[in-house]
Amino acid sequence: MGGSERSTFRGLGVDLAADVAGPTSGTPVLFLHGSGQTRRSWGKALNEGARRGFRAVALDLRGHGDSQWSPDGRYDLGLFADDLAAVLEQFPAPPIVVGASLGGLAGMLTAAATPRLVRALVLVDITARIEFDGTKEVMDFMGSGLNGFATLDEAADAVAAYLPHRERPKDTRGIARNLGLRDGRYYWHWDPAFMQMGKDAAQRRGAPDRLVAAARALTVPTLLLRGGRSRIVSDAGAREFLEHVPHAEHVDIADAHHMIAGDANDAFNQAVFDFVSRH
Repeated sequence: MGGSERSTFRGLGVDLAADVAGPTSGTPVLFLHGSGQTRRSWGKALNEGARRGFRAVALDLRGHGDSQWSPDGRYDLGLFADDLAAVLEQFPAPPIVVGASLGGLAGMLTAAATPRLVRALVLVDITARIEFDGTKEVMDFMGSGLNGFATLDEAADAVAAYLPHRERPKDTRGIARNLGLRDGRYYWHWDPAFMQMGKDAAQRRGAPDRLVAAARALTVPTLLLRGGRSRIVSDAGAREFLEHVPHAEHVDIADAHHMIAGDANDAFNQAVFDFVSRH
């Protein structure tokens, strides 16, 4: 990936893969992807961070990409936050954490619980209030690939159906990096057991209150970056978050959907690195 190097961090009992770019003396910026994604979704942001002199790190969360899967098949927000806290302890200085969706939730929980580990926080289209319909669309898409795909073109068709606002790529080499070939079929690079996350009734009941409490406890500089067409974060959800976190900054990217970095990369980089450069 550009001029990046492969690295490994230790989470809570699992090894987590990462790409690292930029000068070792640069302020560290840690990018965390969303559900079903991998560190490769940050390719352009990683390179831009390195170009600007930051020590940019893109991490695969447990059960995703090249990171180890949970040995017991368990996944929950607390576990992702524990992994993140362990990773942050391995940095020479507190990084600026940029988290999309699931990665943002882990970042918010960790920054609230141990602010000494986080220099600043960027939440990419995620708040304490998550819209059900948008979440269901994400999980339905992930579920549709559980049995794998016969060809790369079939996988590309599934992505195009899920993201109709994007032009379907003619070259499947990019999508191939997010798939693995097993028994003659292509599977996404994430643990199928991840689909059980949130199925436990006690977890579902406690999660909203825990996220609101974490938002209210945030003291680090915070930016909420929202896609104007997001179905995960509504206008009301963004306003509510800013009431919980009065010191937070807020940027809407009008034509972007949930995956802002992919939908409007230039606008995303401008908003993120303007904030990062000030903190």
